[in-house]
Amino acid sequence: MKPAVHLRSIQTLVPDTLLEQTAVRDVFASQPGMSRLATRLVSASFDGAGVETRHTVLDELDLTSEPPSPRFYDRKSGTLLAPGTQMRNEVYTREADRLFVGVAQRSLDADPDISASDITHVITVSCTGFHAPGPDYAIVRGLGLSDAVHRYHLGFMGCYAAMPALRAATQFCQADPQAVVLVASVELCTLHLRSSDDPDTIIASSLFADGAAAALVTARSLPSEVDAFTLDGFHTGIIPEGEQDMAWTIGDTGFEMVLSTAVPQRIGANIESALGPLWAADAEIADTLPQHPIGETVQHWAIHPGGRSILDRVQERMQLTDEQLRPAREVLRTCGNMSSATVLFVLKRILEQEGAQPGERVAAMAFGPGLTAETALLTVAAAGAADAGAGAADAGAAGAEAADGR
Repeated sequence: MKPAVHLRSIQTLVPDTLLEQTAVRDVFASQPGMSRLATRLVSASFDGAGVETRHTVLDELDLTSEPPSPRFYDRKSGTLLAPGTQMRNEVYTREADRLFVGVAQRSLDADPDISASDITHVITVSCTGFHAPGPDYAIVRGLGLSDAVHRYHLGFMGCYAAMPALRAATQFCQADPQAVVLVASVELCTLHLRSSDDPDTIIASSLFADGAAAALVTARSLPSEVDAFTLDGFHTGIIPEGEQDMAWTIGDTGFEMVLSTAVPQRIGANIESALGPLWAADAEIADTLPQHPIGETVQHWAIHPGGRSILDRVQERMQLTDEQLRPAREVLRTCGNMSSATVLFVLKRILEQEGAQPGERVAAMAFGPGLTAETALLTVAAAGAADAGAGAADAGAAGAEAADGR
């Protein structure tokens, strides 16, 4: 019997500079050389994105600031500049490490039973920059963790990468019930926004933002009452026909996102088959599905808000209520799409603001290049009870083995 593994102390952090969607829309729409069609597409994409505010590490994008030597935005001329990839990555190296250490420290500070000396593994996640020694090293040094901590970095996987990080953390804790894994994700997507009349680039510019999230994963029996999830099972699905519809490549002036208008349709058409193995591997859900809609059996849905159209398609195909989509839509509205960190923002909201009760089930999913759909099944754990999710975890453990092919 594998131990119940808990996800706890989820914390989030966003940069100080706030972007109002309407103001950013007007900047992008007024760029030199934009065709009339592209200007109309900018207005439609930004207004229909479901985003009202976003955050960025680039304080010069604050339209009230006047930096002496602008690198990304010249406020006097209103022109979005095109710095090279090296300059963008230099900003990433500085700002990402600061956020990684800051959000990881928040997660530790929020947990009454876990301190820096308890951390055995660190998993960091990011696809918006590169450097070495990397963020895993920065966390170990910044938080004063043991040099012997096992460090792993998941890089350039895109929006779904927090899910395999949680799966790896779960496997570490199942192999060693005394393990404590710190998972941290930081994405600085705004470093790569650019002016363009390409529809895919315009859509990406209307959605992406900066943000950080961290959490602790452990199977230890701990005394204090804290909000937590039991991690029950995982499954990865691939939609091969969408391989060209979502991609992330490196160009001379930053990383280049491909996010075609076909993505929501492809996700909607394949979401049921992507989730099927997750349901089949969980005895509780498999037994109730023939008699009850999945939205009744799984009460909470942590859907990565890749965009409003994606959320609309998932809601329609899975017949979910507006309340079940509220956590994802609210994160999108207030923070935008922060790539891999976003699903942790949604899970945090479910625990803290959606009235989640012990024993209720949670489906989490995130989508990224491939087109890849990473899914997970969780249970809201009874606060402070390390064994509260054991029943669900036992059912989910068999599911995890089946889904992962172990």
